[in-house]
Amino acid sequence: MLEKIRADLDKLSGAERRVAELVLAQPYTVMQSAVSDIATSAGVSQPTVIRFCRSMGFSGLSDFKLKLAGILVGGVPYVHSSVRPEDPVSEITAKVFDNTVTALLKCRNDINPQAVDDAVDLLAGARRIEFYGLGNSGIIAADAQHKFFRFGIPTVSYADSHIQIMAAAVLGPDDVVVAISSSGRSRELMDAVEMALSTGAKVIAITVPDTPLAEKATVTLAVDSPEDSETYSPMLSRILHLVLIDILTVGVALKRGPGVVTQLEKAKRSLKQKRLRGDEEHD
Repeated sequence: MLEKIRADLDKLSGAERRVAELVLAQPYTVMQSAVSDIATSAGVSQPTVIRFCRSMGFSGLSDFKLKLAGILVGGVPYVHSSVRPEDPVSEITAKVFDNTVTALLKCRNDINPQAVDDAVDLLAGARRIEFYGLGNSGIIAADAQHKFFRFGIPTVSYADSHIQIMAAAVLGPDDVVVAISSSGRSRELMDAVEMALSTGAKVIAITVPDTPLAEKATVTLAVDSPEDSETYSPMLSRILHLVLIDILTVGVALKRGPGVVTQLEKAKRSLKQKRLRGDEEHD
């Protein structure tokens, strides 16, 4: 529908074109607005808004908004829902949600189930697990370590490239490194990964496909999110990486069996006891 509006811009009158451009720029706002608000925002009369809807093949504004709501709920391609400087907060909110949901669905459809299965097997049987990430990915590595250490597996996360390569040098064949990168091209991270592989350790990469890291890793969980991570702080890829960490966490928990439940209960009990001691000290 949005593609049709964009293609028909030159066929519309000047006033109707202004309505069309408003729809393309702020589809969520238009969907929720009254005819008077749409007319004011586009700088046209209310009858012009109705004429635009009919020019696009709809019986009126209600019919147009109903069809527009249908495609927006279904998910707009990323290029059509990119945020613009002039967008109101309502539009930004809708676009960020839409971008995220679309990226999650794409990742779900694209992910290689065999790669996930192989990664879970490696992690469940590991003697030690180390999570490596630089910058924003270092935060994701820390989150992963926070989840996995509760399984009773020696686990650590490193966000410093010098420590990563030194830690990788003392790993062994039963150890696993999970390397997380939104670009897959960091030279510092690649040095640590190559060092880990040279010791016989296995490497699971959560990164962009067809990159040096993806090609070097033992197992790659490919994440192809449509964002410029070279210019902006990664947003979509960060969420996708966190979801993949959650998938691996659940997979390893199920793989390791009932013993994991015991480990988790012990961790919860120790935390509860600490809180109780803290309350007693305050009393």
